[in-house]
Amino acid sequence: MQQGLVAHDLACVRGGQPVFEGLSFSLPPGELLIVTGPNGSGKSSLLRQIAGFLPLAAGQLFWQGAPAGPERAEDLHYVGHALALKPALDVGDNLAFWAAYLDAGRADVDAALAAFDLAALRHLPLRFLSAGQQKRVSLARLCLGSRPLWLLDEPTVAIDAASEKRLYGLLNAHLAAGGMAIVATHHRLDVVGQRLDLAPHAARTASGAGAAS
Repeated sequence: MQQGLVAHDLACVRGGQPVFEGLSFSLPPGELLIVTGPNGSGKSSLLRQIAGFLPLAAGQLFWQGAPAGPERAEDLHYVGHALALKPALDVGDNLAFWAAYLDAGRADVDAALAAFDLAALRHLPLRFLSAGQQKRVSLARLCLGSRPLWLLDEPTVAIDAASEKRLYGLLNAHLAAGGMAIVATHHRLDVVGQRLDLAPHAARTASGAGAAS
């Protein structure tokens, strides 16, 4: 079985409504998969299935040559729409919380702050930050411990051009080291990767619209 991530004939159902079906792809080490498609085609749902947050309605998912089980959560970073940060904590304490959860160290927190130009905001409570600054803190979690698979849902939303450049540099370094990443997006990304359009696989409701995002 191929190393990396392999999906065979996946299907997703949410709220009793079909989202997509018949979805297959492979992602070997060192590669990026860019997932596109209209609203409701299932981009976010696919990432959540891969992360183990949503069950597969059909199909099989393989990770590193074996059926993907709950333990795969220890091999991935997931950055979704929700920031997964505490507004009352300052930037440094938010990252320290995640560092402890991910078995990372103090040096990793410092590196995360530097990677997204957050050092000057370290002691500022998250609630005082702009939407773009908060998104940078969320993305900085990618620096907290080495995990081979990154799942990123619309990672460039709300951040400025300089922060996008920092993200692309981090992503390219991750891929060059043999890591893998799946990015779901509506936006053009300044990185090279294979593309997966969910539109042909999206199930249709009776009204003809996609069922979920």
